[in-house]
Amino acid sequence: MTMFLTRMLADKRRYRQYRAAVHELPESHRAAVTALERYFHTAGMISDGQVVLTMLDDLLDLFRSAAAAGSSVHDVVGDDPIEFAEAFLGNYDEGRWIVKERTRLLAAIRAAT
Repeated sequence: MTMFLTRMLADKRRYRQYRAAVHELPESHRAAVTALERYFHTAGMISDGQVVLTMLDDLLDLFRSAAAAGSSVHDVVGDDPIEFAEAFLGNYDEGRWIVKERTRLLAAIRAAT
């Protein structure tokens, strides 16, 4: 129980640091990160908290680098933000609940045949 609590508190601290860093981005980049984060939580449905935090840190790094280089949000996400979001999410499939459920379904069907 103590290990769970320690990890939970560390995750909460890490998320607060992430949110503070997002707040430091230029307005347009901050708005894009916030919109992508909302999309990821809805469409990505990642059940592993560590994967979520890693994904958000990677997203932040991407937009920090873009802002430092003077790149626009469009330069980062391109013409199709949904395609960008789905491709980005594809890098974190190991934490997505749908991937786990697809694996479970395949195993159940194989066992039934």
